[in-house]
Amino acid sequence: MKFKNICLLILLVFTLNVVHFANGDGMIEVFGWKQMDFYNRGDRVPNENGNRGGGGGAVGDGHKNRPPSGTIVFPDQLHGLLDGDKRSKRAADTRITSRDDPLLNIESRFQNVDTKDSYIPYNNVPMGATHYKGRLFVTMPRRRIGIPSTLNYIDLQKDGKQYSPKLHAYPDFETNYLNPNFPANPKRIISVYRTTVDACKRLWFIDTGMLEYPDNRTQVQRPAIWVIDLSNDRVLHRYEIPESIVETGRGLASIAVDVFERACNEAFAYIPDLLYRQLYVFSLNDNRMWAFSHNYFNFDPLGGDLQIGGQTFRWDDGIFSITLGSYAPDGYRTVYFHPMASNTEFEVDSSVLQNEANAARSDHGNDFRPLGSRGDNHQSTMHSYDQKSGIIFYAEIQRNGIGCWNTNKPFSAQNHGTVAQDAQHMIYPSDLTIDDEDNIWMMTNSMPIFIYSTLDPNVVNFRVWKQNVNEATKNTVCAA
Repeated sequence: MKFKNICLLILLVFTLNVVHFANGDGMIEVFGWKQMDFYNRGDRVPNENGNRGGGGGAVGDGHKNRPPSGTIVFPDQLHGLLDGDKRSKRAADTRITSRDDPLLNIESRFQNVDTKDSYIPYNNVPMGATHYKGRLFVTMPRRRIGIPSTLNYIDLQKDGKQYSPKLHAYPDFETNYLNPNFPANPKRIISVYRTTVDACKRLWFIDTGMLEYPDNRTQVQRPAIWVIDLSNDRVLHRYEIPESIVETGRGLASIAVDVFERACNEAFAYIPDLLYRQLYVFSLNDNRMWAFSHNYFNFDPLGGDLQIGGQTFRWDDGIFSITLGSYAPDGYRTVYFHPMASNTEFEVDSSVLQNEANAARSDHGNDFRPLGSRGDNHQSTMHSYDQKSGIIFYAEIQRNGIGCWNTNKPFSAQNHGTVAQDAQHMIYPSDLTIDDEDNIWMMTNSMPIFIYSTLDPNVVNFRVWKQNVNEATKNTVCAA
């Protein structure tokens, strides 16, 4: 009898665990860091003669062929910034976007730090995660001093079994090098938030061209679209975004690419601007860009009050994420988008966006359409459409997890499911992507704690999660 009771208890525990998993906790924690680290922390810098002979590190070989010794010198601006800006509480309260970092506690954090250090561990907060063929691309926007490289990757074959692997600069350290005099240099990357891989095996991203140091932003160079061939890690294209399109790169946090695999030169890129609340379209074939404006790109006044990681604050981020549906017989597809400070999802047909003449229209009629609300507290940073299943996955910041909607079902709050949710370990999902092997990758980075409080360097603050699409949606309303 005693043995039978023990067996029943074990079965009960197992059942509860399965139900817990089935209700959405299907994501697997792949990596975690207390603080980020790099193979090149910036103590080996490239020469400044304009060639790679001095060694920026071989592409795809981040810890070999390192450049000669030296030191990256960041400008000693922090102390002047602190002394010259004793802001009032009212001024602090006006900082309500995800791009504005209040200076609360910043002075105490840097009392024992040399502001010329090339690598300040605390300041490195990862933002984006994109996987392609054994490399996980991880971005580190330059929102603070002491960030050696903004675009990086993890070699999963060599370092994939480590829990806290170091990062390799991509495509090499020289391209990521930040000259202390801040000269504009089209061969250098200043700051990247997120990346994407298209059907033609190319890595796309926006270099904002901006250093977003608190109260001391510097637009080092024009924001630019970069395209890199992942088969050989060579830059294929760089397009500087004209000032007539956007004044600064501050609101350019993501990019979506629309292209047929058999027509790689005819790609279109869709770029949301969370600050100026516009949607930019770039034609690779024409090497030209145009901008759409619409009320649906604005934040929802009722959706900006947030409580994440023990922090209460208000953001007004506009259009933030774009994901692309399946192709229709006419060769076009549905473009899904949403502001971050909102619970509402919207759509537009790609045929509308790809016609530059439409951007000049003052009345777009019914071209842009609201799908509806995902439900209360479903604000999302990034979302991604799975081409095989037709399911959209959302990185939900208020719920500290992943939501989903099967586009084959009507859009309603009831048809939105929960894949994963963990208020302790999934604080602020900052990016969510789906690779060509049908795996979801998500970055969680505790950003609100970093901005409004202080991260504890003795606990894991940053995590990368992974799960197969089919496994993620099992026993949810999103399952096919």
